[in-house]
Amino acid sequence: MFEKTMSLTFPVQGNDVVLVGESREEVNGRLETWRQALEAYGFRLSRSKTEYMEWNFSGRRSRSTLEVKVGDHIIPQVTRFKYLGSFVQNDGEIEADVSHRIQAGWLKWRRASGVLCDKKVPLKLKGKFYRTAIRPALLYGTECWAVKSQHENQVSVTEMRMLRWMSGKTRQDRIRNDTIREGRGGIHSRKVGRK
Repeated sequence: MFEKTMSLTFPVQGNDVVLVGESREEVNGRLETWRQALEAYGFRLSRSKTEYMEWNFSGRRSRSTLEVKVGDHIIPQVTRFKYLGSFVQNDGEIEADVSHRIQAGWLKWRRASGVLCDKKVPLKLKGKFYRTAIRPALLYGTECWAVKSQHENQVSVTEMRMLRWMSGKTRQDRIRNDTIREGRGGIHSRKVGRK
């Protein structure tokens, strides 16, 4: 049974590599083996981009004072890192990934705001554009989340802000979210959440 798992990630020619071990000693051994294999082929492990994260599945505190090192360089410990486009946190939560997806959605929104906020563009066309360009950026990778209602709510609130802005309606207009989401005028977006 695993007491704790250590992970070490570093870029190798633009790709992330993860080394996993049950103890810091095991991670150090695997790291040294990996470093030697890279150097045998003329590559060098980046000491400035290498970091490690420790998960403690048992809930017990680690008694090890051993540092994770590459040669004499101590590898910094982090509480989260980005791996394959998603954030991994040492507590197993997904708050960083939810925030990242919301930021990605708003980034796409800002790039397309000239079209989405133009009153001359029909609402039906805006809805199609939103569903093909903005919503996928907002929801990318969410099918892998162990989602909680607070995460659903965060994404749903973000989407409603976008839909209201796109339709030119504010909360002060006192139009229900369902009315805007149902697409009277052409938006037609289903609610974000569990299937």
